[in-house]
Amino acid sequence: MGLADILGTIWPQIANLAPYHLLIYSTLLGTELYQTFVVTKICFTALPRPAFIALQKRLFPVYFQAQSTLLVLAAVTFPPGGVASLARGGKSGWVPFVVAGVTAGLNLLVYGPRTRKVMLERAGFLETRDGVRRSRGNGDGDGDGEGGGGRLGEQGAEMQKLNRAFSTTHAMSIHLNLISVVAMVFYGWRLALRLDVSS
Repeated sequence: MGLADILGTIWPQIANLAPYHLLIYSTLLGTELYQTFVVTKICFTALPRPAFIALQKRLFPVYFQAQSTLLVLAAVTFPPGGVASLARGGKSGWVPFVVAGVTAGLNLLVYGPRTRKVMLERAGFLETRDGVRRSRGNGDGDGDGEGGGGRLGEQGAEMQKLNRAFSTTHAMSIHLNLISVVAMVFYGWRLALRLDVSS
């Protein structure tokens, strides 16, 4: 048995997109479920707020990039012929990819960065506000807060504005992520129904 015979036997298995597609799709869905329902919940309950914010600002950009990359790779490896096969395969194949792709793209390019920006502004504002309070408490000793009431009122209004902006962008990001997860679960269900496990 020569090298050509070995390659002739192995090549059809290597060139078959199905195993790659299944592994990439499984990685995508597992990543989405683990990040959405395990990592975020544990970090939120276990970490102090500053550490949680520091972790999230680094973690979510990577998550959104990985999610988008895995979606593209899953579409490219759709058997038997990649994206062309996906487009010809009927709505139950390509619609979940379009829905997940649009929602993941919005999170990657729009709502993820907006949420991160407002989250960091809030954290910086809280540090500044707490610094102002500490300096007033340990300040020149007059303790009357003269002229401070207006500034604290402005800070309260600014904080409310930041809180509203954060709530809006964060809620949008969460919902977009959940829509992507649901689309991929739907696709996985349809994929499982097409698998031939009779042999």
